[in-house]
Formats: sequence, structure tokens, C-alpha cells
Amino acid sequence: MKKKIAVIGTNGLPGRYGGWDQLLNHLSLMLSDKYEIIVYTSSYNAVKGLKVYNGAKIKIIPLKANGAQSVLYDGISMLDACFKYDVLLVLGTSGCIFLPLIKLFNKKIVLNPDGAEWKRGKWNKYIKSFLKLSEKLGVKLSDVIIGDNVVMQEYLKKEYNKDSVLIEYGGDHVQNVELSTEAKNKYKIEDRKYAFKVCRIEPENNIDLILEAFKDSKLTLILIGNWNFSSYGKEIRNKYRDFKNLMLLDPIYEQKTLDELRSNCGIYIHGHSVGGTNPALVEAMNLGLCCVAFGVNYNIETTENSAIYFNNENDLKKIIDSFINNKIDTQKIGNELKSLALKRYTWDNIISKYEKLF
Repeated sequence: MKKKIAVIGTNGLPGRYGGWDQLLNHLSLMLSDKYEIIVYTSSYNAVKGLKVYNGAKIKIIPLKANGAQSVLYDGISMLDACFKYDVLLVLGTSGCIFLPLIKLFNKKIVLNPDGAEWKRGKWNKYIKSFLKLSEKLGVKLSDVIIGDNVVMQEYLKKEYNKDSVLIEYGGDHVQNVELSTEAKNKYKIEDRKYAFKVCRIEPENNIDLILEAFKDSKLTLILIGNWNFSSYGKEIRNKYRDFKNLMLLDPIYEQKTLDELRSNCGIYIHGHSVGGTNPALVEAMNLGLCCVAFGVNYNIETTENSAIYFNNENDLKKIIDSFINNKIDTQKIGNELKSLALKRYTWDNIISKYEKLF
């Protein structure tokens, strides 16, 4: 009889892009023949009539997986899973306030807290306090903790005296796609002559800093993100919409189109300042891109100090100028990062580690 695994805390299946999404896609694809897997899915993400995806069952919860509803969404998912499943894989900590109740059911709880959600700049002090408490309960009460970055592991050990298992993210699902004539004409770009970034539009991703550095340069920046999901995103987009070298595009969920624009850039810009191993950075490394990353310890550890780093607007301006003047060996840096990614950030490697935990 197959062991039963419940996956809780995400938008659910089918995954689009983002770390959790790709993890769900590959977990279900690679492990559904060995385990009975159910993925709790928000009704806001669900495909009507879809009950199974990649061999995994889909359980729809009529709440949003993000924002204030995420706490109840996670709690209901956990409670439902307790009656039917052997292992609960909980992704994120916002619903861990319910774990004291869930532990009464004597199920194995595997928690991947991702980054420290409570540190994000978008939350007020009350929400931060709640999220910190939920993180504390999650880490203290789970049977196994996953740290997605060595720096995150160090944080969990220092803050809660808890050991964790290092499991990062895969990025080898992305592909190098030749830049089409259509894309060249539409975006007025040439192979390896522009910069690219894809991310959630949030303050801790240093969106404002990056756009300030680029706005007066001669280098085109394509930045894809969820601009319309928050007042912050709408304000930032409005602030920079008139700069002709800044292309602030809405989310692209079609992987091939996204890869076409991403894989042909000259430099990949990564501004994340909070979190562990970021999936977008791992994907860029797998594509062999020259990565220019915000110089926090998470990013430096992910890239093993082999990328280019900036800490402020002036740093980034100098990097942009160096790129324009052909003073950066982008191919050498890209090759080093790709070699590292193939050793550490492949889905075969990542999913085999999850399987050992199950």
C-alpha cells in the first residue's frame, strides 16, 4: 500500500512559475508512481474540472493561498489532511499557528519554511508579530525542517536551536530558446544586448533601486512581474513607465515565451534581499546567464561567490556601464554558474532528497 503524502500551503496544481509551483510540478511528476499524493489547491488557481494532475490528486479549498486568507487556507488543508494522509508536507509557515492542534493526530509533519516571511517589508508590525509566532510554532513542532539555503539553516539553528535538512530548488526545467525576429521587433532588443529580471513586485526585491539605476542608462531592461497585485506595484510602474529603455511587463505564464526573453539577455538582474535559495536565480544559473545579484549572504551562498554583486544604486550603475563597455566576461561567469547549477540545482537531485524524507 502506498504511503499517502499531502502537500499544503501553496496555490496548488497546476503550477505556473515560481519556486513552489515548480516544486509541485516535479514532486507530482516524479513521485506519484511511488506515493499517493494530494495537493491542496486554491479555488483561485484551480482549473475547472481538473481533479488529477501529473498523477497527483487535487483538493480544492475555496480560499486564497496568499494574503490574510492564507492562514485559514493552510489550517483547513492541514485539518482535512490529518484524517487521510500519513505525511504532511507544509510549504510556508503562515498556517503553522494551527500545528498545536494538528500534532494531536500524530502525523509526520515536514516543514519547508522558505524564507523568513515575517521579515518582508510589506507587512505591518502586527502581521510581522503574528507571522513570527507562526514560524516559531512551525519550526518547534514539525518533525523535519527543510532549510533551502545554508544561511537559512544557520538562522533556524541560531533562532530556534533546530537542525534542518538542506534541500534547495531545481532549475533545469528552463530551456535556452532562440530569440525570434518577432521578439526582437516587438521589444526592440538584440541577442545578449539587454538586461532581464523576473520577480514578484515587492519592496524587498529592490525594484525601485534597480529601476533608478537603469532609468538613465542606454541599456534596455525587461522586468516581468505582478505589477497590478499591489498598490506598491502600481505606484512603481507608474513612476517609471515613461522611460523608454524600461519594459515593465505583466506576468508571462507560458514557459517557452518566458525562457525566450530570459535566456537571451546579456545580464540577469537579481534584487532579492530576503529569503533563502531563490528559484529565479537558480533558473538563471541553469541557463548559463551572467547573474548580477544583490549582495546579501543568501545570494552569495547560492552562487558560491561566482556572480557579480551590488549593494546600492551606484554599484549597479557601475556594473551597467561595465557591461555596455564590454568590460565584463559574461560568458565566463555564465559558464561557471551553469556548472555549479548542474551540480546542485537539478530536479532529480532535489526530488530524491524529498523522497528520502517521506
